Amino acid sequence: MGMVTAGTKLGVYQVVAQIGAGGMGEVYRARDTRLQRDVALKVLPEIFAADPARMARFEREARLLASLNHPHIAAVYGVEESDSCRALVMELVEGPTLADRIASGPIPLEEALPLAKQVAEAVEYAHDHGVIHRDLKPSNIKVTTDGTVKVLDFGLAKALTDDPTESDLRNSPTLSAVATMQGVILGTAAYMSPEQAKGKPVDRRADIWAFGVVLVEMLTGKPLYTGETAAETLASVMMKDPSLDALPANTPPAIRNLIQRCLNKDPRQRLQHIGEARIVITDALSGAARAAEYATAPRKLPLAWIAAAVFLLTAIGLGAAVLYLSRAAAEVAATRFFVYPPEKGRFDSGAAGVGFAAGVISPDGGRLAFTAKDASGKILIWVRPLDTLAPQALPGTDDAAFPFWSPDSRSIGFFAQGKLKKIDVAGGPAQTLCDAPNGRGGTWNRDGLILFAPDIRSSLFRVASAGGEPAAVTKLPPQLFTHRFPSFLPDGRHFLYFETTGSPDTSGIFVGSLDSNETKRLLVADTSALFSAPGELLFVRLGTLLRQAFNPKKLELSGDPAPVAEGVASAGGLITGAFGAFSVSENGVLAYRNGPGTGGDLQLSWFDRAGKPVETFGAPGAYRGVDVSPDGTRIAVHRHDGKGGDIWLFESARRTMSRFTFDASQDNSAPVWSPDGSRIAYGSLRNGKWGIYLKPGNGIGREELVVEPDLPQVPMGWSLDGKSIVYLVYGRNGSVDQWVLPLAGDRKPVPFFPSPFRQSHSQISPDGNWLAYASNETGRFEIYVRPFPSGEGKWQISTGGGIFPRWRRDGRELFYMGALSLGKMISVKVNPVGPTFAFGDPTELFDSGYVELGHVGLNYHTYAVSPDGQRFLIARPVSTGGAEAASAPITVVLNWNAGLKK
Repeated sequence: MGMVTAGTKLGVYQVVAQIGAGGMGEVYRARDTRLQRDVALKVLPEIFAADPARMARFEREARLLASLNHPHIAAVYGVEESDSCRALVMELVEGPTLADRIASGPIPLEEALPLAKQVAEAVEYAHDHGVIHRDLKPSNIKVTTDGTVKVLDFGLAKALTDDPTESDLRNSPTLSAVATMQGVILGTAAYMSPEQAKGKPVDRRADIWAFGVVLVEMLTGKPLYTGETAAETLASVMMKDPSLDALPANTPPAIRNLIQRCLNKDPRQRLQHIGEARIVITDALSGAARAAEYATAPRKLPLAWIAAAVFLLTAIGLGAAVLYLSRAAAEVAATRFFVYPPEKGRFDSGAAGVGFAAGVISPDGGRLAFTAKDASGKILIWVRPLDTLAPQALPGTDDAAFPFWSPDSRSIGFFAQGKLKKIDVAGGPAQTLCDAPNGRGGTWNRDGLILFAPDIRSSLFRVASAGGEPAAVTKLPPQLFTHRFPSFLPDGRHFLYFETTGSPDTSGIFVGSLDSNETKRLLVADTSALFSAPGELLFVRLGTLLRQAFNPKKLELSGDPAPVAEGVASAGGLITGAFGAFSVSENGVLAYRNGPGTGGDLQLSWFDRAGKPVETFGAPGAYRGVDVSPDGTRIAVHRHDGKGGDIWLFESARRTMSRFTFDASQDNSAPVWSPDGSRIAYGSLRNGKWGIYLKPGNGIGREELVVEPDLPQVPMGWSLDGKSIVYLVYGRNGSVDQWVLPLAGDRKPVPFFPSPFRQSHSQISPDGNWLAYASNETGRFEIYVRPFPSGEGKWQISTGGGIFPRWRRDGRELFYMGALSLGKMISVKVNPVGPTFAFGDPTELFDSGYVELGHVGLNYHTYAVSPDGQRFLIARPVSTGGAEAASAPITVVLNWNAGLKK
């Protein structure tokens, strides 16, 4: 850095005195001799100024920062150069920093909230203009004498660094820059988000985390995270759950809830837009004044708004509700609130393989229905009128999944125990309408007709709302996976649905008709779509809830998609594909739930029998199938990338991960080791057909195609002698059967105990005499064992639902996960000696926190067991356990499209 002292001139700027220094450079007060004003000059370190490429990049970023014009953001005027000295010219803000103010003790709530609101407004404005702060902290927030907030150094973390591959710590904007394998961590350690602390790329949710940390420090007077060194602080951020015990007793519940949402370690579960924080703080501040305003100016309002107001009065405070009421007569404004699971319960679904549930708003916008587990562990449908606080369970809806409303908002259709059912919300028993082995969505028109998907792989069927024999409406072409999650358009004759094929290029949202076999593809998305009056489709793509103009008469889209909400839960894949956690009423009430999406990252980890993490390995990724070699030294795992994926091998001794297959477009998946560890069988999609391939386990040698049927199939296990493979075949009618492929002789596959029910996860016992599998023949998945290879005889092992069976290496123990409580690891001691299969009672070991992310299904192994049965290899969502995902609230938005850009 060139010599800068009092009197030094940089262009038209004359330095007066140094006023600060840090990793981003030294800061000086200077006089603008042309405009006769004082400014702040941030003189850049020489390592920046001497690098032409970096300076060109910095100047491009600086131009973006200079475009920010907000009363709570310190303005950037430009870049100045003199000799070898480069400086950023910024607004000079007088007064102490927020750090100085906190140093004198906690800030009273009535003073802290107005300051926090101004910070939120500044961050919101920057985010809306594509700028992320990346280093939000009290020392970067100034408070002027009149209480005005000015946030400093917006975007400088990005402007002053190259791509995150630099290892020189001098390039970090702050003292806490830490070189990692993932890159350079930017931001002061105590205020970094967990993903930022790990060196991952960050987005606006990192600022939201920092905002929550700053708000806690304002109210308590103490940093939320501390450590003797930056490394200790970073470790605390990544490993320690934030404690809010020190918050003042008078902190409003809405503010506590806001802080909790800002400080969720999983960015997908975190508050998704800082504007929501501004709204909550504004509501908390507006109580008394708005109540007085309403008392002097009463207004007549429609009944629906009065009902909503009653809820708001009790749930988010008198002032916030009156603010909403006072605006309603003059203008229709969007208002949001959160719905949480029942006390001591959690959101959950009765559909096997579905780890999250969503709220379904009634057509009249007055009630919200959702599936949740009560304190006893029973899954039921719950209904919450929006003008009350407590949801009520509907008796007789045990194990319900995918509820949908009747058009008059009086009844709910749902799937349970392999049936399509309905129930009157006012009371009465549930009625069975028809069979639906694994229902995947339904819709109900005003003519008393229900359109639904009865199974994981099926076309759409229609049935009278009074019950009867279903009739097919759509037809599945060859190689097509499924039609699912239909929704009627306003005319009650046309409908939207999602068509899932073997390729994302041909899957998407379609429109069909009850009166014609013709269908039309509308667009590519990750979920099905819903129609919203007066003319838009809502759907999810890459975690963003989007809206796009749609003419329901011409069945045509127009314009471009526009965002509505971020981080909305969605699911892809065979089991729950096309499911989106959102719904909309006819009168503009939107409900959605944040949570895991189609591309959520998973971390491979070993757990002991008590569920305690033992070891984590490999970088987070979209892992979809895992198997451990017989000697326990190698792990084969499918990692999904883009539209396909490859199989990778992890070697415990060398702690290395290497590619086993080399063409992700083929979607090489479902690896299974041979009994001697010499080969791996796996599935692969090539030229539109699924085949089973074999390849030497050391990766040396050519792969061999051993079966290529007309229908999708995946390998599940090997016989003891390694001479045959058991695999699953997915039929066009929704069935899934077990087949055995001999690897010698004519290699003609033979079915193993054909059944009209769905069978999955076949596992041959280590002694080769028994086959464990899951089947839904009772209406829900249970674990069964049959003699192998004869199949004659059967024993039901599980008693309360089960899926994903796995053997211990010595054959003396069988493990599985609970089908209705996905993630609970269960053990059964067995004695496989003799003609009769002897076994004990199921014993729950632990809740693994496993969460279905949309790509978890019945077509590969979702976990593995060490040979001695003492450890379990599970891929879990990064930074999120099952309980956290299940506790994310449902967001309800009244007049959701008010204020959105048209």
